Amino acid sequence: MRLRAKLIFLMVTCLFLLAATSDEVVPLLGYSAASSRTQRDWEGKFRMIPTPANLRDYMQRLSAQPHHVGSAYDKDNAEWMLSKFKEWGLDAHIETFDVLFPTPKERIVELVEPSRFQAKLQETALSVDPTSNQQSEQLPTYNAYSIDGDVTAPLVYVNYGIPEDYEKLEQMGISVKGAIAIARYGHSWRGIKPKVAAEHGAVGCLIYSDPRDDGYFEGDVFPQGAWRPADGVQRGSVMDMPIHPGDPLTPDVGATKDAKRLALKDVKTFTRIPVLPISYGDAQNLLKALKGPIGPESWRGSLPFTYHVGPGPAKVHLKVQSNWDIKTLYDVVVKIPGSKYPDEWVVRGNHHDAWVNGAEDPVSGTVSLMEEARALGTLLKQGWKPSRTIIYCVWDGEEPGLLGSTEWAETHADELRQHAAVYINTDANGRGYLSAGGSHTLEKFMNGVARDVEDPEKKISIWKRSQFKQIADATSTEERQEARQRTDLRIHGLGSGSDYTVFLDHLGIASLDVGFGDEDGGGIYHSIYDDFYWYTHFSDTDFSYGRALAQTVGTAVMRMADADLLPYEFTDFADTVHRYLGELQKLLKDKQDQVSERNKEMDEGVFSATADPKKTFVPPQREEVPPHLNFAPLENASEALTRSAERYQKAYEKVAKNGDLAVNSASLQIVNAKLLQSERKLASQDGLPGRPWFKHMIYAPGQYTGYGVKTIPGVREAIEQKKWKEADDQMQRAAAVLLDEAALIDEAAQELERGR
Repeated sequence: MRLRAKLIFLMVTCLFLLAATSDEVVPLLGYSAASSRTQRDWEGKFRMIPTPANLRDYMQRLSAQPHHVGSAYDKDNAEWMLSKFKEWGLDAHIETFDVLFPTPKERIVELVEPSRFQAKLQETALSVDPTSNQQSEQLPTYNAYSIDGDVTAPLVYVNYGIPEDYEKLEQMGISVKGAIAIARYGHSWRGIKPKVAAEHGAVGCLIYSDPRDDGYFEGDVFPQGAWRPADGVQRGSVMDMPIHPGDPLTPDVGATKDAKRLALKDVKTFTRIPVLPISYGDAQNLLKALKGPIGPESWRGSLPFTYHVGPGPAKVHLKVQSNWDIKTLYDVVVKIPGSKYPDEWVVRGNHHDAWVNGAEDPVSGTVSLMEEARALGTLLKQGWKPSRTIIYCVWDGEEPGLLGSTEWAETHADELRQHAAVYINTDANGRGYLSAGGSHTLEKFMNGVARDVEDPEKKISIWKRSQFKQIADATSTEERQEARQRTDLRIHGLGSGSDYTVFLDHLGIASLDVGFGDEDGGGIYHSIYDDFYWYTHFSDTDFSYGRALAQTVGTAVMRMADADLLPYEFTDFADTVHRYLGELQKLLKDKQDQVSERNKEMDEGVFSATADPKKTFVPPQREEVPPHLNFAPLENASEALTRSAERYQKAYEKVAKNGDLAVNSASLQIVNAKLLQSERKLASQDGLPGRPWFKHMIYAPGQYTGYGVKTIPGVREAIEQKKWKEADDQMQRAAAVLLDEAALIDEAAQELERGR
């Protein structure tokens, strides 16, 4: 009987404990248990508000006509969004900026030898697609910020037109000096292609979309499928944004009416040669006229002929002439004042301009931002008040060169440096998996948000689905194990390519970029076919992932705005920096091994023995083996960062013990003030070599990738470009900012320890 009584007692006790804990909430990062319960309640209410029907209606309105910078519908859209924000009870206004935005006046691409062919340089309207026939309102196919030019020259096919391709051309004994280079889109941002071509002496550049990359090789072409048809052209900017984005005439300052402007001849971000994009329908007539060597296997696309490289006998006439006009941007700005920390800002943005109708890019993201704002307006009427100030921004001019966000942030730079806690960006959105990139101090925060949002297709969390995707895509046992075992899924570093650039890379504001995709095709990018018809047939057709985006980012905005303690976490960041350091060391070691092996093969006669005597082959030149670099400053700084991150984590765990955030309000304010400035410590006032606008020492777009991130960029690019003295100097500078960051984290930890 006693044993039975004990068992019954234990069972009752367990049931009591289960009942007592079943409603308990695991505290959110930066929250007490009590404030977490309140926060989760408000977030749950928020996530119920966005509706796919609203998203569809907004998209149909915003993408009804072409709305590029300077167009009537661009301004009309801005004013319509302003009216909607005000209708939802939000304080909103429009800020304007005057920027240089060239549009084409004359475009010619014609084959003049060995036969004649005139490229039509126009996309075909389709009867099933009602907005594709708005030709009088559509921007022609062109690359903005190409210089004017009129050249006739032999044609050379350069594959993707990236530096490695020119190394291969050199081995084949082929030069583009005095030629027009034709490159296919892909493997780098488009502006890199004319940049590298000009560096190798080309006098012009054509860029085409090969069907292997986004056409019929990938799937059925539009309108039967999602992929690029023969006449589809990818418009886009070729501004040298790795030097600086924004208005070319007003670097470092906002493009207000009274701003001092450069003369056109003094602008550093124009191309050096004329450039035009063309369709593969036009490109095939040029490419099949080439003779000379056959391109390597990796150079061969999916057009129905042999890919010869040239030069010639194809000779091409290329002419570009633009109207170099000043146009007005319309940024729509919404401000929700904070009730507790009004001087700490959560900034959220997406752009509204497009190259043509832009249903996917950017309207799919714009409408999610609008629905977030509507939902927050509803919560405000129900009594919710954000602790921090929330600023929603709908940018103009992103497509030509991140113009609206850059000019706004440069205008408000001092305020942003003082007040901005985070910038959260979205852009084009589709169907599929969560993609998140940004500051790794926000990695744990973003993981927490993703765990609380349901995937609309699979009915599991978007975090769990992303984890399964990483497991499925892993290429090694180690990657698979990490995806299963690591508490937080890694977010990727950000380079450039959207409106977060000025906030993260220039001002040093912790940033996130969030979206969904990977389950829909991308063959209509920057063409007239990126419209409502395409999106509702081939992308997020029921707008369920648009709703998921609004739920995800809106949750992140609310959670950041209401946290008692700003939810930065530094151990993931320290781990990431350590990983980046290992990559740099491996990069140098691989270069040393490659040069040593190549020199050895030259000594052994490998190249001369294996060269095909019937083909031109230029053997590589002997090189000095790269020197050893002293990584000790970075290693020491990385170790100091890890120690500081662990100290802060322990201090946080102590004050958060038992579900309380046991720290007095004075200390809390001091710690928040330090955390708000933590990303700023990673920015150097002098900026990166040759491009001082880019100040972040951990993340930057690559000089020869454009969008793709280079991590610890000063050191990495110096190694890649064999600038050994510069690599040493940048090592010291990167170490210095990491030590400054570690010191600030120590100060924050000490204040937490003191304030308990």
